[in-house]
Amino acid sequence: MTERVRVTGPPRRRTADATARSSRARDIDTDTRLGEIYLGSLLRAQLGLAARVLGVLAVTVGSWPLVFHVWPDLAAVEVAGVPVAWLVLGVLVYPLLVGLGWWYVRRAERNERAFVDLMDTRP
Repeated sequence: MTERVRVTGPPRRRTADATARSSRARDIDTDTRLGEIYLGSLLRAQLGLAARVLGVLAVTVGSWPLVFHVWPDLAAVEVAGVPVAWLVLGVLVYPLLVGLGWWYVRRAERNERAFVDLMDTRP
């Protein structure tokens, strides 16, 4: 009778090359000061990316109430019976949010790939 095997992902067989981990990865695993520096650089890159995205969001979406305050006549304009302010803040904001989210995920994954590449290079 055959043995049942649970498959949860690709096989992870260790070869001689795979068992010899890079010293950089070992630095992170053993919580050395150098490992903290490596992880800190990744965290700073991700934090900087998040700050840029929030900055773009604050400038674009956050400036609309100011625009309507400075030009009150613009708030009175209607398109198909709906005020422009409602259209901008209630409808047109969502494509911007989706675009920013898509850009953020792509850049965050690029940061992580660069970090993995840094860890995989042999010293």
